[in-house]
Amino acid sequence: MKNKFIAVLFLLTGQLMGQGLDGDKISTSKGDLILKPILHATLVFEWDSTVVYVDPYGGAEVFKGLPMPTLVLITDIHGDHMDVKTLDALDLSKTKLVVPQAVADQLPDKYKGQLSILGNGSTVVLEGMIISAIPMYNLPEDADSRHTKGRGNGYVVTAGGKKMYISGDTEDIPEMRALRGVDVAFVCMNLPYTMDVDQAANAVLEFKPKIVYPYHYRGQGGLNDIEKFKSLVDKANAGVEVRLRNWYPGN
Repeated sequence: MKNKFIAVLFLLTGQLMGQGLDGDKISTSKGDLILKPILHATLVFEWDSTVVYVDPYGGAEVFKGLPMPTLVLITDIHGDHMDVKTLDALDLSKTKLVVPQAVADQLPDKYKGQLSILGNGSTVVLEGMIISAIPMYNLPEDADSRHTKGRGNGYVVTAGGKKMYISGDTEDIPEMRALRGVDVAFVCMNLPYTMDVDQAANAVLEFKPKIVYPYHYRGQGGLNDIEKFKSLVDKANAGVEVRLRNWYPGN
């Protein structure tokens, strides 16, 4: 009876603590950085016991079995990045949210005390990670464009000496092309909202991340051709590893 009680207690404790993250592993100076694609622009990563949700979207069910986040990064105000219904469905009671001002202005009041607001060019250190906000916007710069310069953030996150770039919704802007020393990049590609596959490949070949994940590749015409993206990058620079993952389960 005692052994049965201990077994049940162990099971319940494991469920309460979460199952940990199962995904791609990147070695750092302080353990593995574990990366997991979720949906569209949403990814989860874990490093040194810190769990980060990027642009949580799609409802709580897409995070089923995953540990709750220590940090949430939100890039922009659009519903596939700032999804209040998903935020409300998650347990964020102990979570810090890193957001641009435009997102802070639209979030419900209950989150106001949990915000770390970053503008383009700003940096914050949280949970041992250096988080820098960089521009994300459409070209040409236009007040009527879907993504205006300064409203949203791309993020560069440095953890354990490894640098990760998360593009958010952007075209192949000079600020992205000027990046150097990026170990892992998540680069969007969907028309008419961001850029096409050729633009994305051309930009990646300029800033040369060690690993690149095409993500956010669903546009008005359906899913973009990420196999073509991989072919373009592989042909021009085999030193950039293109990792294709399924960001659209069921498609």
